Amino acid sequence: MESAQNRPEPTDRIRMYTTNWCPDCWRAKQVMQSMQVAYEEININENEDAVDIVLQLNNGHRSVPTIVFPDGSVLTEPSTPVLAQKLTTMIGGK
Repeated sequence: MESAQNRPEPTDRIRMYTTNWCPDCWRAKQVMQSMQVAYEEININENEDAVDIVLQLNNGHRSVPTIVFPDGSVLTEPSTPVLAQKLTTMIGGK
């Protein structure tokens, strides 16, 4: 699910907001690693500011993974094909 309403400012790297217990987070990290895409992982259980960001991006929901891309786009709980397509498009655009 992409959230355009609360789109963040563009960033110089991918930021993935996660928790330790989230299987979708583990899967998203595996996709990133298999495609050799660098990212910054931010655990919302360890960072209150990160919780606020996730809540803002997801209309008050504490949904993870929430992935913020350098162009300011956001994917929340993406399926493997959706994430892989976004990464392929991003890598191809460089």
